[in-house]
Amino acid sequence: MPEPKIWCCLTLVLALSCGSAARAASCAGCGLPGPAATQQAAAGDGGTQAGSQPSELGSFASGTLDAYLLGAGLGLLDVAALHRLDHPVHPQYSGIWSVGKSPQFPEELIGLTLAAAVWEGGRSTLGRTLWQSLDAAAMAGISTQGLKWTFQRMRPSTTSNPDRWFQGVHNQSFPSGDVSSITALVTPLILQYHRSEPAVDALAALPVFDMAARMKAHGHWFTDTVAGAAVGVASGYFAHRMHSPFLLGLLPGGFYVGLRERFR
Repeated sequence: MPEPKIWCCLTLVLALSCGSAARAASCAGCGLPGPAATQQAAAGDGGTQAGSQPSELGSFASGTLDAYLLGAGLGLLDVAALHRLDHPVHPQYSGIWSVGKSPQFPEELIGLTLAAAVWEGGRSTLGRTLWQSLDAAAMAGISTQGLKWTFQRMRPSTTSNPDRWFQGVHNQSFPSGDVSSITALVTPLILQYHRSEPAVDALAALPVFDMAARMKAHGHWFTDTVAGAAVGVASGYFAHRMHSPFLLGLLPGGFYVGLRERFR
């Protein structure tokens, strides 16, 4: 099927061009500030935070495109050879594996993270990290959906052949959106606290569990979940490197203070 593959390559070239432009705009807007600028942004008020919004938009867009390109590279490897690693597993829907058939698991984790971020605000280290996790989940969601539309892979619930690509936009097996979202949520927390609080590394069990659950539910192939985890890690890494959380900058200043301060 040469036509879909040519279309896929053109899409990747366009994404590369957009990614380069976004990185250039981000660097031009922010002037490559260092840690001192980050500390000033954290210590400032809502007005200071809003002033850095254009540069954070460029960083957010650049991180999203880079996560997409990473997933696209893995997708091309999967199309070429890695799909040979995939095979249908024995379905299992009962007990804890019932999570694999429900989209509520990642949505509930995002909701809990949002509630905690609103409570903490953006002044504390924990609050900023929680908002970074939400940025990462947004990056992962956007890039993952773009990859689904690009590769159009059939799910194991509809075929036993893992080499069914470019079968129409309604086929969205590659990569796993659930796994990418959950991985994106936990990555900034692990990056921030793994040295001071090593127990936080246990959060990595959440995406690993979801990978197994999605395969047992025949929602994804093995390489779908691996690519989803990679996109999630990349999104979390890029969000953690941003000077201030992008989504927080879009909200009124009261969210930066946090509900906890209002109830003191």
